[in-house]
Amino acid sequence: MTELNVGIIGCGRITDLHAPGYARSERARIFAVCDVNQDVAERRKHEWGAERAYTDYHQLLSDPDVQAVEIIVPHHLHKQVCVDACEAGKHVSVQKPMALTVSECDAMIRAARENNVKLKVFENFVFYPPYVKTKELIADGAIGEPLSMRIHLGGGARGGWKVPLSAWLWRLNEEKCGGGPNIFDDGYHKFSIAIDFFGDIDVVNGWVDRSFGIVDAPAMISWKYKSGMVGYLDSTFSPHMTMKSKYYTADERVEITGTQGVINIARCTARLLDEPVLTLYRDGRTTAFEDMRDDWVDSFIDSTLHYVDVLLDGGDPSLSGERGRQVLQFSHAAIKSSREGAPVRPDEILV
Repeated sequence: MTELNVGIIGCGRITDLHAPGYARSERARIFAVCDVNQDVAERRKHEWGAERAYTDYHQLLSDPDVQAVEIIVPHHLHKQVCVDACEAGKHVSVQKPMALTVSECDAMIRAARENNVKLKVFENFVFYPPYVKTKELIADGAIGEPLSMRIHLGGGARGGWKVPLSAWLWRLNEEKCGGGPNIFDDGYHKFSIAIDFFGDIDVVNGWVDRSFGIVDAPAMISWKYKSGMVGYLDSTFSPHMTMKSKYYTADERVEITGTQGVINIARCTARLLDEPVLTLYRDGRTTAFEDMRDDWVDSFIDSTLHYVDVLLDGGDPSLSGERGRQVLQFSHAAIKSSREGAPVRPDEILV
């Protein structure tokens, strides 16, 4: 018997990856959908077997049969929809980035706390099985004491799934998306895993250029953890490169070096390189981990199932509103450092 009725607010292309988690769950279902485009709302209702479709999210929030919502709308709408959902007594999962500003994050966290509902930021990368396996290996001492983390983000313009032009246009409007597509938007994933792996960030240095006056790349972001470890992200944009991907054309690679070994994760969203998704080098030997779930959708499924478990079994989301706020501070620190040409401490960004 289904125990949790969930409403989806915003039914764009990315929800193709949110729905499979609910299809997999035996305890939760997509009960209602909402999109400002009535044709889209009705189509998604049919596709997902939902019972109700709305074009006004306030109507969905007034539905007494809905206990929780997924907010999957443009970034500049996150804060208000989230606060309204909390005040309606609905648990909330809000798509990353959590909000545009730290003060908006504070309002969302406060609304969840005051209305006794749970707030989760839906950031799927930390649930990607090869990353989860990597954390286990590090915890088991596979590379000794971790020393550095390197993240590569390579964007391309050819290949991948088709996304409506309207979905791209708001992402290129920084008043609506909050920042550039590489460092603020997609970069949120990378900053999220950086914190998830190794903890709090002490100081950030950023250099961000612009390709074609639009894409925030090439870019180089470096940081020092409060533990003393270091990390960096390099970001590029290759307009004429075709990338093998069922999803976005984003080539992600992660390298973690320790005192006794190195771990490499070769992909996540796209599949640029034909090599094992995860390799461990130690003591002169390379071990490949290939027999594992490594499709990007797997991270969405696991994130969704985690949300359901938290709501039905208790506990707190691993990506709480407070963690979402912390990641947003990291993103803004990188951008501010590039703009000012000086190091920035994320903890000092409060607005």
